[in-house]
This record gives sequence, structure tokens and C-alpha cells, in this order.
Amino acid sequence: MRSTTEPAAIQLLTPEGERLDDPRYPLDVDRETLRRLYQDMVLTRRFDVEATALQRQGELGLWAPLVGQEAAQIGAAYALEARDFVFPTYREHGLAYARGVDPLGVLSLFRGTSHGGWNPNEHNFGLYTIVIGNQALHACGWAFGDRALGGDSVALTCFGDGAMSQGDINEALVWASVFDLPVVFFCQNNQWAISEPLEKQTRVPLYHRAEGFGFPGVRVDGNDVLGVMAVVQDAVRKARAGEGPTLVEAFTFRMGPHTTSDDPTRYRVDADVEVWRHRDPIERLKVYLAHTGDADSTYFAEVDALAEQLGERIRTGTRALPDPTPESWLSGIYAEPHPYVDADIATVRAWENAEVQP
Repeated sequence: MRSTTEPAAIQLLTPEGERLDDPRYPLDVDRETLRRLYQDMVLTRRFDVEATALQRQGELGLWAPLVGQEAAQIGAAYALEARDFVFPTYREHGLAYARGVDPLGVLSLFRGTSHGGWNPNEHNFGLYTIVIGNQALHACGWAFGDRALGGDSVALTCFGDGAMSQGDINEALVWASVFDLPVVFFCQNNQWAISEPLEKQTRVPLYHRAEGFGFPGVRVDGNDVLGVMAVVQDAVRKARAGEGPTLVEAFTFRMGPHTTSDDPTRYRVDADVEVWRHRDPIERLKVYLAHTGDADSTYFAEVDALAEQLGERIRTGTRALPDPTPESWLSGIYAEPHPYVDADIATVRAWENAEVQP
């Protein structure tokens, strides 16, 4: 039996906040970018914590927490250019925030007031995908089309470790390999496919699977925002230069439940959670910023104040989201008017008019 021992991951920032260099993945990041990385991770966590609280209060139907995965998502976001396109799952709240998607758009989906929440073309950020692994095929199709039209953009598609067992992901890996597509497959390996641990999903590290499809794979410390940024930047650069796809495995840990309908205490031990709590992605960058003098207590207080403002906006804005109209059930089915849809809308309007009659 092959070993599942955890291999060394690319790391540029240790859990203690020590900066490392790796000649394979050089990263020149200035003071302002470091501060923005920290701020976006803090605001992403506040977004997530507020949404979880709203679900517990009955304001959202469901929520998929991401606490612990902020560095993976923000680091990946900062490695992209505006022209690149992200194809997310249902947990990419940090990537959505960093790409400019309004948090209330994300929350409208989980509140049930919208079928999507935002226009994918406004920020080159696709709608959340609930079908596990389906978005990887979308990424390949988009990349294929962009290249056929003479573009040089890159598609980044996100998924978890559990999705690596799905047919859609493996079909996408085949398609990207055979057609040498500019796709970065970004696996956030949080070690739990709901309640199924990693050792019951694979006998080898997930990034090794790329080799079988004929392209590179790399594992990075998913709690190291600088390491993720550097590794994804390298994968994006290669894809844009015509060197094909890369599988990036961001090795991290889901600190909370899979969704708010899940109870992780039933299948994992507190000791494992505590180990990863000491690898907190936000705290390690905070220590580094303080040590280098790139940030001080005044800056950290300002970020905390921004988080408070975001929390208040999320709480009040979510409760103020307007209820959808019955007609909205039928919108977005076709790009152009369609007689069948028009007939259905007319039926709905007639029903609405009948409802208000005395």
C-alpha cells in the first residue's frame, strides 16, 4: 500500500510569521499589497462569521463556512488579473469578495431571494456551483472558447478534496490536458469531504494525480497567503504562456462545519482542530507585518473598524433584501424572449391579479 504521509508543501510564510524564500516560486510583494492581503482576509472572515450567525438566527436557509481557508482564497485571488475568470464552488466567499462581488449578492442566494446573486461578467467571477465538480468543466469550456477567439486569459476553477473523486473533475482534467488549455485547477484540500476524511478518499497526495493526466501538480501550504499567491501566479503565468494547465493543491483545514447543517464534532477530534488553530492564516500574516514594521496597532485597529462596518452592513442589508417576485422564477431561462416563457409569465401575472381581487 502506498503511503499517505503528508509531503512538504511550498511555504513562504511559516505559522510563526517567519518569511522564507523558495527559488522556484519567487514573490516580490510590496508593503501596500501585504496590508491589503491582511485586510481582505480579516474582512472575509468577518463576512463568513456574520453569515453563519445570520443562518443560526433563521435569516439564511443555509451557509457554507470557510473559516481557516482565507489565505487560500485571497492568495489565489491576488495571483489573477482582471481579465482572468474564476469558476467557484459554493464556498468561495473570499475569492468573491476579492474580485469585487457584493457580499449581499452572495447572501441573497443563501437567503433565497435570488437564483444567482450577481452578473458573472461584471467581475469575471462565475455563479456559485452546487453540483460538485461541475464548474471545472465550465472552466475548460470557457478557456477553450477564449483561446479560439484569440484571447490570452486564464480560467481558475475551485473545488475541494472530495470533488477529486467526482467524474466531472476527472473529465475536466482530461479535457484540459488533451487540449493544453489555460486552466488552473485550484483544489482547497481542507481534509474533509463533509464527514469523509482524506485517507478514505485517496492513497496518494492529491496533487500527484496531475501527473497521470500529463501536466504538473504542486502542493502549497493553504494557510500561507504568500505561498498560495506565488504558486498560483506561477501556474497562471505558465497557462497564459501556452504551457497548459496546472493542478494546485492548497493544503488547509476547515475549522468549522461543512455547512451549517453539519456537526463536525461527530466525526473529528478536538485535538486536530487545535493543531490547525495554531496555523491560523490571518494571525501568521499579522505577526509578520508587526515584526517587519509594515503595520502597527493603529493599522490593525483600522482594519478591525472596517470589519465592524462590514458586519453591520451585512446584518442590516441581509434583512432588507427584497423578496423575489413570482415572475423572477422565470427570468434568466433564455437570453432572448421566448414564447413559452412569455406565456408562463402572463399566467403568473394573471394569478397575481386574481390574488389581489376582493
